[in-house]
Amino acid sequence: MARLSLSSRGSSIGGVLIRRLTPHAYGISWQAMQDFTNQRDVSTLDEIWVLEHHRVFTQGQAGKAEHLLNQGDIPLVQSDRGGQVTYHGPGQLMIYLMLDLKRLNIGVRALVTHMEEALIDCLSGYGINAATKAGAPGVYVEGCKIASLGLRVRKGCSFHGLALNVDMDLSPFERINPCGYAGLKMVQMKDFHDATDVIELDLVASNLCKKIIHQLQYTQVNETQDAWVKHL
Repeated sequence: MARLSLSSRGSSIGGVLIRRLTPHAYGISWQAMQDFTNQRDVSTLDEIWVLEHHRVFTQGQAGKAEHLLNQGDIPLVQSDRGGQVTYHGPGQLMIYLMLDLKRLNIGVRALVTHMEEALIDCLSGYGINAATKAGAPGVYVEGCKIASLGLRVRKGCSFHGLALNVDMDLSPFERINPCGYAGLKMVQMKDFHDATDVIELDLVASNLCKKIIHQLQYTQVNETQDAWVKHL
């Protein structure tokens, strides 16, 4: 099985490492997130992983089978994140947050708020007026969902993160009740721009990471695009 080989040591206070990764299967990054969280200690630098996934449905810990309406040819992975069923695929920006919440002195609710505010601020820069919805984590545009959140916390450290629909095939969302809500319409950044406009996912990722870093008040930021998948 392919696994991710990760190492992040050094001065950790106020610092974060951004890893830009090549697209790969959900199970690989999920295993890597668990390994990273299990192996980290007080000296481990926080990390933000930026990537896309191959087509996959993921079911959260509280997920109910009835929300998967028609799996078809898309794989299903039972995940350990919070929330219900969702879809990931090319053209959707994934950002995973491996953060020491104790060191940041924030709780899960505060982290969710920071994530949502970063998304809203980023989307505003593209002329998209987004907002939160009471009782339904994520970010919405005119009642339609454009970004989903799902987290897990272990030993005071977070993993998993957010998914922002940029320019993707949204049709697989019609096979599920997204995030457990029947009839919830999913939208993407591309929907709010001219058909000829090109929305570069890498640029969106850079802008959103800046907003997240600002929200979390990191003072030291490093970035790598290393090829970091190895076969064991």
